[in-house]
Amino acid sequence: LVWLLVLSLAWLGPALGGEEEDGEVVAEEEEEEEEEEEDMVSDELGEEDGVLVLHEHNFARALSEHRLLLVEFYAPWCGHCQRLAPAFAQAAAALRNESSPARLGKVDATARVALANEFGITSYPTLKLFRDGNRTHPLAYSGRMDTEGIVHWLRRRAGPSTTLLQDTAAATAFISSQDLVVVGFFKVGWHGSGGGGEIWAVAAGTHKLALQDLGSEAAQVFDEVASEVVDVPFGVAEVAELFQAYGLSADTICLFKKYDEGRTDFPVDLAQGLDAAELTRLLRVHSLELVMEFTNETSDQIFSAKIPHHMLLFLNKSASAQLVLQDGFRAAAGAFRGEVLFVVVDVTGYGADVLPFFGLTPTDAPTLCLVKMENNRKYRMDQDTFSDTAIRTFVQAVLDGKVKPHLLSADPPEDWDARPVKVLVGKTFEQVAFDETKNVFVKFYAPWCSHCQAMAAAWEELGERYKDHEDIVIAKLDATANELENLTINGFPTLHYFPAGPGRKMIEYKSARDVETFSKFLENGGTLPEEPPAVSEVPPPQGQGPPRAPWQL
Repeated sequence: LVWLLVLSLAWLGPALGGEEEDGEVVAEEEEEEEEEEEDMVSDELGEEDGVLVLHEHNFARALSEHRLLLVEFYAPWCGHCQRLAPAFAQAAAALRNESSPARLGKVDATARVALANEFGITSYPTLKLFRDGNRTHPLAYSGRMDTEGIVHWLRRRAGPSTTLLQDTAAATAFISSQDLVVVGFFKVGWHGSGGGGEIWAVAAGTHKLALQDLGSEAAQVFDEVASEVVDVPFGVAEVAELFQAYGLSADTICLFKKYDEGRTDFPVDLAQGLDAAELTRLLRVHSLELVMEFTNETSDQIFSAKIPHHMLLFLNKSASAQLVLQDGFRAAAGAFRGEVLFVVVDVTGYGADVLPFFGLTPTDAPTLCLVKMENNRKYRMDQDTFSDTAIRTFVQAVLDGKVKPHLLSADPPEDWDARPVKVLVGKTFEQVAFDETKNVFVKFYAPWCSHCQAMAAAWEELGERYKDHEDIVIAKLDATANELENLTINGFPTLHYFPAGPGRKMIEYKSARDVETFSKFLENGGTLPEEPPAVSEVPPPQGQGPPRAPWQL
């Protein structure tokens, strides 16, 4: 999430037992290892917690015996994999209990290197779906990493993704069955040929029609979207009765919801047709409530919608005087649907954890802040009024580029330059990094980042090595507490070298993170023989005020 800090996962190594003195026990262990090796050579399909254990010798058999096989490629030490394991096993049990044709399997990608290489595994966990024994074109998993998400995602691929609505009664029942449903209205002919995969299911009936029977490419794109957006029911209508009942005369996608405006229509452009990615985006955007509350349950929805701006109202929901501010906030939201997502953040509830990343405390509520998601720039609104007119005016001014971002900066420590590694903050970065008489090497880090912690000793040693070089400065900056106007940090740690001289030059360091390589880089003036540097120029900050570091997680 863009404004919620996710702690780095712990590296879990293998558990080490004590020394074994009993020769008989050692012999038994050796026999067990030999048996395990024999099992791996066999094509037998073993299981752990209902999940198939796969390797090079039984993978082909698993594909041949299971029409739908979702495989997790994992690493035993991976924290994300460890957290996924219970949910993956529960999903396997749920699918088996409902007699689904889908099965789950797993591959230890660190031990089964041939399989990992064959399927291009570069991160963990990676989930791929193999269909009808096809080994060459697996489908990348795109659902949520929890039990419900996995089960729903596979159900859409194991059965019908869309319900065919044949009359008004069926449509009414379908639309009222959930808080949110999607219905595609297509003027196409339906003629059962039985020639292809069965996709559409008739409501309250057993007859099915093949996707190839559709005479509309738009309807086929609609089905593709339905198979991916697994948390919303999809229906399809083509009879004239339903077009008339819902006031339609042309192909249209309708989103029905039991909140806000109740219904949103997306007419199909006959010339351009439907674009799956754009339709998915529109459905995600308009599925959200006009004003969302930031909670554990809604955070995935808020960020997966990919809305470019978030307008946040920080308030204390236990203070009745602040609750009324939501009225003006809601009144302003409608004008920016799809461009700006309006979110209420309770500073005494789930939203308390994000306050430090906005430089706020609970006592600062009520506060309004707009975030540009592409660069995480934050814009504070004047707190004199919370009227809908004032909010609309402020949001439009930000969109028009007429408001300067609010940049965070910690206060510089009194002894910031007393140690070999200088401690920079937003207020001091500009004068140090772009000192034309110095070559400045800066580590941008996050206090919680395990990679940053791992290289901390090397960076301190580097500072000690160059502490007496008048033209070289080794420094560090906490990029979670400081923001810079014209420099965005996309990951931790990030290392930038600012060479002496005019021009505000900057070189990003991307080589080995050890003292000797760092030294070679510095001695060669910011370059390594085997890797030409990527030199860029940093524009100066606009206007007055100290430069600060960007908000990044």
